[in-house]
Amino acid sequence: MVRGAPYYAGGVKLYTKTGDAGQTGLYGADRVSKAHPRVEAYGTVDELNSVVGLARAHNTRSHAPDAALARDLEYLQNALFDLGADLATRSDSPYSKNIARIDEDDVQRLEALIDSYQDTVPPLTHFIHPAGTPAAASLHVARSVARRAERDVIRLGESEEVNLQAQIYLNRLSDLLFVMARAANARAGLPEEEWHVKKRR
Repeated sequence: MVRGAPYYAGGVKLYTKTGDAGQTGLYGADRVSKAHPRVEAYGTVDELNSVVGLARAHNTRSHAPDAALARDLEYLQNALFDLGADLATRSDSPYSKNIARIDEDDVQRLEALIDSYQDTVPPLTHFIHPAGTPAAASLHVARSVARRAERDVIRLGESEEVNLQAQIYLNRLSDLLFVMARAANARAGLPEEEWHVKKRR
């Protein structure tokens, strides 16, 4: 490729230059600042999706890939695209009818997954280090990004209408990612490292 030449994806330029002034388009043609709380919210969800993808890659490349974990992480990546579309589309947008909003069924599916993974790990009696196998460590990173995404959605909801189920979904998702990390370590036979509280002087 010639240095400085535009990158083409399927005959279409990857860059558009429309965001060079610091604005981007929501789904529905609204133009807002790239620092707008709505963009921050769905941008963090995009980051979360990437970290979930990293966890999938680590699981796939482990000496004993977990098929159930791979399946569930693939589901989560698809669901996070749905969540991003939800957050990128205002409720009064004429395009709102074109997207599938996160709803109670989505939340209940996460709760069922949490219960399923919880059955595979011992009771938690202390705080543990976010560590372990590459897959587990990546899931811990994803869990912390999910918490940040939840905070971003709450912040967005203080200034604009937001789908409450999207906020609840992120709250459940962080719990799921945490127990997934624990399950990945348990399956690998790695003991959990306890937080040793600093002694008071």
